[in-house]
Amino acid sequence: MSKIFDVPLYPYARHADQDRDQDMPARHPVVIVGAGPVGLAAAIDLAQRDVPVVVLDDNDRVSFGSRAICFAKRTLEILDRLGCGRATELGVTWNTGRVFNGEGEVYGFNLLEEEGHKHPAFVNLQQYHVEHIMVQRAQALMAQGKPLEIRGRNRVDTIGTHDDHVRLNVATPEGDYELHADWLIACDGANSPTRRMMGLDFVGRVFEDNFLIADVVMQADFPTERWFWFDPPFNRGQSALLHRQPDNVWRIDLQLGWDIDRETEKRPERVIPRLKAMLGPDVEFGLEWVSIYTFQCRRMEKFRHGRVIFAGDSAHQVSPFGARGANSGIQDADNLAWKLAAVVQGQAPESLLDSYDFERVYAADENILHSTRATEFITPKSDTSRLFRDAVLALAGRHEFARPLVNSGRLSMPSAYDDSWLTSPDTEDLPDATRPGAPMPDAPLPDGWLLDQTGGAFCLLWVNGAAPPDLPQTPVPLRVLHIDPAQAPVLAQRYLGDAPRAAYLLRPDQHIAARWRAPETMPLTAALARALSQMEMADA
Repeated sequence: MSKIFDVPLYPYARHADQDRDQDMPARHPVVIVGAGPVGLAAAIDLAQRDVPVVVLDDNDRVSFGSRAICFAKRTLEILDRLGCGRATELGVTWNTGRVFNGEGEVYGFNLLEEEGHKHPAFVNLQQYHVEHIMVQRAQALMAQGKPLEIRGRNRVDTIGTHDDHVRLNVATPEGDYELHADWLIACDGANSPTRRMMGLDFVGRVFEDNFLIADVVMQADFPTERWFWFDPPFNRGQSALLHRQPDNVWRIDLQLGWDIDRETEKRPERVIPRLKAMLGPDVEFGLEWVSIYTFQCRRMEKFRHGRVIFAGDSAHQVSPFGARGANSGIQDADNLAWKLAAVVQGQAPESLLDSYDFERVYAADENILHSTRATEFITPKSDTSRLFRDAVLALAGRHEFARPLVNSGRLSMPSAYDDSWLTSPDTEDLPDATRPGAPMPDAPLPDGWLLDQTGGAFCLLWVNGAAPPDLPQTPVPLRVLHIDPAQAPVLAQRYLGDAPRAAYLLRPDQHIAARWRAPETMPLTAALARALSQMEMADA
């Protein structure tokens, strides 16, 4: 790992808040606890919307070890919007994977078979690289005068919740100070001190199995693909996973079973023989990072508790197979930031934040369901489930119908908030992928890409050869994006199907809020009101 990651990127510096009379502590609109990818995504998004935000972290540098490595297409689109598109450029791109059973290949798959996408299905990039890119972006925003601060070695020790604010006691190398926040976002990880201080916990399952996760530095000629083994010859009766990362680093996951001594299994004298059995005795490699992981599929019952909002691993945990941890966390931040900005800036009532809780709990349940099913397939706990798994693997090698039943981890996909929106009956023949609640598909345009042109605001996408109609005044800025389908055939295919025209209301997080044949004043106003949780105002 590069030495730059041993250097403080946001070192401790005394702040004027520490010198205030503590009977009148400083108060900030938004405070975020945790400067990992989720906390930084929320902070950058809020700052880009001119919402003042302070990030507190008990560290002063990016996290050690690669941790998350697989960043999905939807996450790459979000990072692009946040000005962190270098992640796609630095990462190892992959769309294909292979599944093995024993010594033979069962089948291969392609996650992005169609053309016309700016981003690949996945990029493999160590979490410390992603955090570094995000810290640099945050610092660039600060240099531009955006209202963003990152305070390193500022540890939140106690929290007090009130009707109109949250009180924080913050420990620093120069003593404690008090800080108040109108809103607190907890992005402080799976062992969240914020969650513990508030007396909250997870509900869900911990699976009786352990996995060795090793980042190995080596020169190897494996292709840039996801390789997953059931019952490999080098780890009989268990499973294994191989991923390529930048800098000649490879991620290797080896299932170990439940009854192990975790500290013993992390020692080099135990790890190295396992890796040599996999890679061969002549392959030279070095260990960069080693950990033991236990499958957990759990979440908080609610993600919003008054003025404290949880996101990422502090709110939910899933097994690593499927790359749903960091991806779902960044999508939490994507869902939350525009809503909190609308509340802080007086464009929406606080009830809008309840939709964050509803939609991201829904997404967490979806991720937990997929992760639980993958875990039960990978690590069957009964003779019956093992018999089923082995039969599916045997059939999948010869018959295509069995391949969808193979579950080596359903790979991360964004959630569609189907229960959040009503579908107009006159648009049911439009493509299912662009139904209300779904994330909008990207498409190439004559002058770039669709998602790049919608930005982070409400947008009316008018797909029609004729000019858009006059629109009413709206409670929030509404960008109008007019696309002639004759000039953008891929977009026309994805947004029209066989229809001659369509109009879409797009949320700031690039999910579809509504669609029509043509936008009329009353339906458009009602759809915006619904998106901003202002139905009472719309009905008045």
